[in-house]
Amino acid sequence: MTQAPGSTAYPPVSVIMPILNEEAHLAEAVGSVLAQDYPGGMEVVVAVGPSRDGTREVAEGLAAADPRVVVVDNPTGRTPDGLNAALARTSHEVVVRMDGHGVLSDGYVRRAVEVLEETGAANVGGLMLAEGKNDMQQAVAVAMRSPLGMGGARFHIGGRPGPAETVYLGVFRRSWLRQVGGYDPAYARAQDWEMNHRIRKAGGVVWFTPELTVTYRPRGTLRELARQFYRTGRWRRQVMRQHRDTVSARYLAPPVAVAVLAAGVVGGLAWRPLWLLPAGYAATITVGGAWIARGQPPGVLLRVPPVLATMHLTWGAGFLRGPEPPP
Repeated sequence: MTQAPGSTAYPPVSVIMPILNEEAHLAEAVGSVLAQDYPGGMEVVVAVGPSRDGTREVAEGLAAADPRVVVVDNPTGRTPDGLNAALARTSHEVVVRMDGHGVLSDGYVRRAVEVLEETGAANVGGLMLAEGKNDMQQAVAVAMRSPLGMGGARFHIGGRPGPAETVYLGVFRRSWLRQVGGYDPAYARAQDWEMNHRIRKAGGVVWFTPELTVTYRPRGTLRELARQFYRTGRWRRQVMRQHRDTVSARYLAPPVAVAVLAAGVVGGLAWRPLWLLPAGYAATITVGGAWIARGQPPGVLLRVPPVLATMHLTWGAGFLRGPEPPP
């Protein structure tokens, strides 16, 4: 990649998308990629897992309608396998990571390529802009965009541009993906964070810029949200087990909270003042949820506290449970 920012010699890019059970969102996601005002060439490789809905039919229809779209198989359905399968099918030196729940902002690819050149970074990414289409999704979005829900990660809540631990999705130099060996297939979740950690350990820069946004469609039920966060917590435990230098108070807070709340509930049977612990937590997320959801419709505001509790407690429970067994 040798062009200067603002020049017309933009390199071609490869977009990789691992997809499973995304019939409802896939056309919107791919459409946001194909609609990019990008001067260079583009290929979009969709790795489709064994879905229970019409995802493959949607993907094949998109490929039939636009020669830039290619469909490959991901027999396991696991995200890292899909990413690596799509990556193996691509050929360009700039790789754009995308998924089936995302919608790229206008100019995303163009600006990401420019920032790669301006900074010399290995990976560039921006905001995961959670937005819902109904009250439940919007309640999840409100929680995900708040430090009360997701902590202080810049790719969730915003911040100044600069080096970061990780970014949402990302736009990579292929040379760095080769150097670190791509996505680790052992990680069913947290594979982006884990690979960005390896990039940083190898001397590469992961660069956050709020100029880049990807609209994210959250899970639409508490059950789906709980499953998502439980699995994420389990895999965060594996990241910390493998990379001891990633241990931090931020990631230990949810499992500690689960343990303290459980002790309060059970211990309160013998000594009632301990029930102040779960009561205090409930009051905190109720008041805090009302604050971060201020201005939202009542149907959203009422759902934010249970959404916060689901996110915190299932993530913490998953962490305490530990990683899933290997496939």
